[in-house]
Amino acid sequence: MSLAVRIRRLAIWGVLLALLAAGIAYAFRPQPVLVDLAFAEVGMLRVTVDEEGETRVRDVYTLYAPLSGKLLRIKADAGDAVQADLTELARIEPASPPFLDVRAEAEQRAVIDAAKAARDLTNAEVERAQADLEFAVGELARARRLIEHEAVSQRILDDAVRAHHVATANLATAKAALNMRENELVQARTRLLTRQEIEQRGEVCECVPVTAPVSGVVLRILRRSEGVVEAGAPLLEIGDPVRLEIVADLLSEDAVRIEPGQKALITGWGGPELAATIRRIEPFGRTKVSALGIEEQRVDVVLDLTGSPERWRRLGHGFRVDVAVILFEGKVLKLPLGALFRNGSGWAVFTVEERIARLRSVEIGARNSLEIEIASGLTAGQRVVLYPGDRIDDGVAVVER
Repeated sequence: MSLAVRIRRLAIWGVLLALLAAGIAYAFRPQPVLVDLAFAEVGMLRVTVDEEGETRVRDVYTLYAPLSGKLLRIKADAGDAVQADLTELARIEPASPPFLDVRAEAEQRAVIDAAKAARDLTNAEVERAQADLEFAVGELARARRLIEHEAVSQRILDDAVRAHHVATANLATAKAALNMRENELVQARTRLLTRQEIEQRGEVCECVPVTAPVSGVVLRILRRSEGVVEAGAPLLEIGDPVRLEIVADLLSEDAVRIEPGQKALITGWGGPELAATIRRIEPFGRTKVSALGIEEQRVDVVLDLTGSPERWRRLGHGFRVDVAVILFEGKVLKLPLGALFRNGSGWAVFTVEERIARLRSVEIGARNSLEIEIASGLTAGQRVVLYPGDRIDDGVAVVER
């Protein structure tokens, strides 16, 4: 083999080895890490405590039956407007007397017989008093004739006058007693009247009307059908839907962060966003088991809707809403929450400067579930790495995904 051929082969192999080395070096060279970037920017940040709530009419009045009796069917419907002391909502017919058993009926018939006997006795006393009065009248007339002829003394005339007055009074007393005994007999007989006889004697229903105690609308009918009710039985509920309030049960650790007068937003009810203010924080907490089976301490927070009632006129009693109590709201320098991570005892981010990641410590302020305030360490417009992984470190080359 000639020298020229050997040199040619060596040159070819050298070129091949050089290309192979260059390919290997290129394949194993450091690659920039693909990252998502975000900008530090000045904007509105709102921090809220979010929870589900329920609407309710502030003052709900329950209408109760004022007496026991037969309730006539209630014709009012939920949503009907009512006026205080004018709108009749129900009518109650006083209860009929209870049925008498055999023993009670026998006792009542004995009472009737006794009343008859007392009437007969009093009637006899009336006849006796009538006879005494007739005798006294005759004696008085006789005494007056004799006194004219001076045949008797003045005392005898006076005794005759007195006897006449006493006989008159006795007759009046006997007649009054007879009238009383007659009424007692009627009363005793009335107690034996059957329900059918009572209904036949009653030409019109002596019903007691039940009117609305306040103006508003009927919220719920608790008893509609006709039937016997006891005194104090609930019939229906009345309230003013314009006077709505919202109650939300917050976690106790969230309830201690708010106070009366704070603003809140009402959403998730199917209409526009509504404004509200906290009126009262209940002082008593209760234990509630969550859907995950965790015991939580809950506190009821009552809010008042603000603005025109026309905005929430479609809301009613017991509707579900979403409540967001505003803890902080203002313009701040902010970042997405996913850009920050723990660095020792503080917080840090990776900024991107000429495609190189640089570690920067920052101080934070208010935050919500999506964004966080940067109190110091960054300026507006700086780019930071979102969700930095373990491949990102200070000085690592990065490129936006």
